[in-house]
Amino acid sequence: MKTDIIITLTATFEANAQLTEGGIEFWLARDLQHLLGYTKWDNFLNVVSKAKTACEVSGHEVSDHFADVGKTIAMPKGAEKEVPDIMLTRYACYLIAQNGDPKKQEIAFAQTYFAIQTRKAELIEQRLLEAERVSARKKLSATEKELSDVIYEQTGGNQNFALIRSKGDQALFGKPTQAMKAQWKVPDNRPLADFAPTIILKAKDFATEITIFNARQHQMTTEVAISQEHITNNQAVRNTLIERGIRPEHLPAAEDVKKVERRIASEDKKALKNPDGLDV
Repeated sequence: MKTDIIITLTATFEANAQLTEGGIEFWLARDLQHLLGYTKWDNFLNVVSKAKTACEVSGHEVSDHFADVGKTIAMPKGAEKEVPDIMLTRYACYLIAQNGDPKKQEIAFAQTYFAIQTRKAELIEQRLLEAERVSARKKLSATEKELSDVIYEQTGGNQNFALIRSKGDQALFGKPTQAMKAQWKVPDNRPLADFAPTIILKAKDFATEITIFNARQHQMTTEVAISQEHITNNQAVRNTLIERGIRPEHLPAAEDVKKVERRIASEDKKALKNPDGLDV
């Protein structure tokens, strides 16, 4: 079965991985040669040459992924012989598979294997980014609650907290909260932050943390003082973002963070039921 061959290739390929003294993962070309069904070294070197060209064209240093080394092999009657070999990174192995003869079954399945590995890496990266955004949203909620508590503790009331937060949005985006909600097509009953990209969530959180710190440090006892502090901090964060080429009001809306949260929870449940499953 094709699945069995892919599993065998995966296990064999990973088993041939070695580590340098610095902990860098590598494979030897002469080992990979046999894994990919090449009996003649010279024929395999032709594929390696194509892979090196692909590496260079992609903007990577060839020497970072293909390193010439020697290898000692056993000869008849106990003799040994030094033969040329090449240390390959995982990326180099991928390029070799992509440039190999697809009529060879080993090459065909190696290409499938690396496609799966690439897809796994993409899914992992996407999952990490989504988890980071969910975490940033939760952190902002907690920080805004703390600011609300600080306002109540130091002024005796926090009924204007929503207004203070809205003024912070105005300072950060250069336009009112409602205008940004309209731009991002945020439902009226949902917070703007639920559709904000991660960098905006962290920007809002940072500005709010500064407001909390200064409100306590300077013992601000009026909502007017805390409100002005919050505006100043959001303006400062906005200026920093703009200096780095990021205009908050020009960023596109992100996916509803509640949907992202539900998707992560659902995927976690599926992973527990089927730890080895992967939708590719």
